Amino acid sequence: MSTAELQERTDFEIEIVEQWRAQSLARAGYDRESAAVLAASHEVDLHDAMRLLERGCSVDLALQILL
Repeated sequence: MSTAELQERTDFEIEIVEQWRAQSLARAGYDRESAAVLAASHEVDLHDAMRLLERGCSVDLALQILL
């Protein structure tokens, strides 16, 4: 497998993970745009993001805390 093929595969895998993260965040209560931003922010812990909403935090405040 060439370096280009490996990079393409890696990019595809990252995209799949980000889509899964965004879907999980949307199910937790984030709007689509906020979920996409958080999903692409790999330093943001998915479970922390979900817990903030579970504990009554607004989406806007959660974004300020996480980003």
